[in-house]
Amino acid sequence: MLPAGEIGEPPVTPCCSENGDQKKNLKEKSDISIAALVENEQVCEGTDNGDLPSCVSAFIEKEVGNDLKSLKKLDKLIEQMTENKMQLEEQVLTVSSEIPKRIHTALKKAEESKQFLNQFLEQETHLFSSINSHLLTAQPWMEDLGAMINQIEEIERHLAYLKWISQIEELSDNIQQYLMTNNVPEAASTLVFMAELDIKLQESSCTHLLGFMRATVKFWHKILKDKLTRQGIYPYFTPEWYLAQVLLWIGNHTQFLDEKIQPILDKVGSSVNARLEFSRGLMMLILEKLAADIPCLLYDDNLFCHLVDEVLLFEKELHSVHGYPSTFANCMHILSEETCFQRWLTVERKFALQKMDSMLSSEAAWISQYKDITDVDEMKVPDCAETFMTLLLVITGKYKNLPTASRKLQFLELQKDLVDDFRIRLTQVMKEETRASLGFRYCAILNAVNYISAVLADWADNVFFLQLQQAALEVFAENNTLSKLQLGQLASMESSVFDDMINLLERLKHDMLTRQVDHVFREVKDAAKLYKKERWLSLPSQSEQAVMSLSSSACPLLLTLRDRLLQLEQQLCFSLFKVFWQMLVEKLDIYIYQEIILANHFNEGGAAQLHFDMTRNLFPLFSHYCKRPENYFKHVKEACILLNLNVGSALLLRDVLQSTSGQPPATAALNEVGIYKLAQQDVEILLNLRTNWPNTGK
Repeated sequence: MLPAGEIGEPPVTPCCSENGDQKKNLKEKSDISIAALVENEQVCEGTDNGDLPSCVSAFIEKEVGNDLKSLKKLDKLIEQMTENKMQLEEQVLTVSSEIPKRIHTALKKAEESKQFLNQFLEQETHLFSSINSHLLTAQPWMEDLGAMINQIEEIERHLAYLKWISQIEELSDNIQQYLMTNNVPEAASTLVFMAELDIKLQESSCTHLLGFMRATVKFWHKILKDKLTRQGIYPYFTPEWYLAQVLLWIGNHTQFLDEKIQPILDKVGSSVNARLEFSRGLMMLILEKLAADIPCLLYDDNLFCHLVDEVLLFEKELHSVHGYPSTFANCMHILSEETCFQRWLTVERKFALQKMDSMLSSEAAWISQYKDITDVDEMKVPDCAETFMTLLLVITGKYKNLPTASRKLQFLELQKDLVDDFRIRLTQVMKEETRASLGFRYCAILNAVNYISAVLADWADNVFFLQLQQAALEVFAENNTLSKLQLGQLASMESSVFDDMINLLERLKHDMLTRQVDHVFREVKDAAKLYKKERWLSLPSQSEQAVMSLSSSACPLLLTLRDRLLQLEQQLCFSLFKVFWQMLVEKLDIYIYQEIILANHFNEGGAAQLHFDMTRNLFPLFSHYCKRPENYFKHVKEACILLNLNVGSALLLRDVLQSTSGQPPATAALNEVGIYKLAQQDVEILLNLRTNWPNTGK
C-alpha cells in the first residue's frame, strides 16, 4: 500500500502509447467518475471518524489494494478526480453566485406579498366597516320588507282562497245551466269534478272552505238525484221521444195504409181515409199523454218551454210532411186551454225579457253584424235591434197556428208590450248619450228605432196580421173599447194593429233627429260668426278680380258642415241621413237668408261674392245627396238671383212690382227671373239691399 501523502502528487506521464482501456470515451469517464464518487462517499460513510485522510485511505485501499498491477489505474483516477474537482468548483461558484439573487428575489417577493397583505387587511377593515354600516342602514328596510312580504303572502293566501270559491261557484253555475237545458250527463260530470276537488281539499286547514265545498257537493248531489229519480217516475222528461215516435210510426205505415188498407176501404165504398184515421188515432194518444204530463211541468219554466217547443215542431212536421188537416184535433188545442195558455204567455214573456236584457248588455249590442258588407248593411241595424225583431218573429211563428183568434190576439198584445218595453229601454240608453248626440252609440240607437218601425210597418201589410186586425176589429166592436173613428180606420185599413207602436217609435226617431240637427246647426252658427261680419258693402267687383275665390271667412262654416255630413253619412242609414240633411238644409237656408243676407247691404262685388260662395261652394256640398241641391236652398238661391240682377233688369222688376202690387203680372215678372218661393214684399226688401243703383237725381 502507498503512503497517504503520496496520493496528491500527480503521476508521471508515460512516454509510451496508451493501451485500449485508456482510450475510452468521455461518457465512460463520467460514469466511472460518478461511480467512484459514490463509492468514495460510501467508503467515507463506512469509516468510524469520517475525516478526509481516512476516506482517502479507504478509497485507495479499495481501488488498489495489495495488487501492484492496479497502480496503473492511478493516472485515470487522478484525472477523474481532477475533473470532478473542477466540476464541483464550478457548481460551488454557480451556486454561490445564484443563491444571493434567489434570496434577493424571494425577499423582494416576500416584501411585496407583505404589502399586498397589508392592503388586503386595510380593504378588509374598510369593507367590514361598510358592511356593518350598510346593515345598520338597511335594518329598518329589512323590517319593512319583511312585513310587506308577510302581507303579500297573506294576500296570496286570501287570493288562492277566493279562487277556490270562484271555481266552486263557476262549477255550480255550470251544473245549473246543464240542468236548465236538461243536459243531465254533463251536469253529472261537472259534479264528479267538484267532488274530486273536495277530495283534494281534505288536507287543507281552511275548515270553512272545506265546509262550503262539501255543502255545495251535497246540495247538487241531492238536486241531481231528485231529477234522475223524477225521470224514472215521469217519462215526460223525454217532451220529444214519444212525439218523434208517433211521427216515425206514421211515416213507416204510410205505404202500407195507402197500398193495402185504403183499397179495401175503397172497395166497400167507405169514405174513410186510412192514413188520416191512423194519424188521428195516434194523435188521441198524444193528447192523452200531454194532458197527463203538462200539469206536472207547469211550474218548471225550462221544461215547460221545452215541451212547447217540441209540440210546435211536432205540429209543423205533422201538417207539412204528413198532410194532417188543421180541422182535426191537434196539440194546439191542448196548449190553448186556459191554464196551459196563460202559463205559456208568462213563460214567453219571462224568457223574452231575459233575452232583451242579454242582448242590450252584450258588447256587440250596438254593432251591426253586416258592417263590412255594404250591400247588406244599408239600414246599419245594430245587433240588439235585429235580435229583438228575430225574437218577435219567432214568437209569431209559435202562436200562428193557434185555433182561435182570441188566443192569437193575446199573443199579439204580448208582442206589442215587448216592443214598448224595448222602446223604453232604447230611450233610457239614448238619454245617457244625449250629450254625445253625434256619437256612435246615439246613431246606433237611432238606426235601431228606425229599423223596428220599418219592420212593424211591413208586418202591418202581412196577411196574417191583417187577419188579426179584422179579428181585433170584431173584438173591439163587441167590447166598445174604441171610438167609431178608430173602428172606421181599422175597418178601412187606414191604420194597423201596430200603429200605436209605430207612432211612438216615429216620435222618438223625430226627437233624436231633431237633437242631432240642432247640435250640428249650433256648430255651424258658431263657425259662421266671421262670415256674418263680412264687409259686403266694400268688396271689389268681379271685373276687378282675376279669379273669384271662396271667402276666407266662409271656410270654417263649410269645413264644419262638410265634416259633420261625412260623419253622419257613415253612422246613419240612408233614409235617416236623408231626413237629417234635409232638416239641416231647411234651417240653414232660413239662417243664411235672415241672419246674413237680410242683415246686410251689398254692393256689386259683395253680391257677386255671396253668389259665388253659395252656388260654387255651399250648394255643391249636398250634390252627393241629390241632383239639384240648390232647390233645397230656395230662399238663398232666389236672394242671390235678385242681388245679382243687372241694373236694368232690377230697375224694371222694381217698377213692375211697384205698379202692380199683388197682381198676376207681378208674379209673372218674378217667375221670369227665376223667383218662385219669395213673396213680393221679400223681393222688394232684397232689391232695397242693393247699393249699386244708378244716380237718377232723386
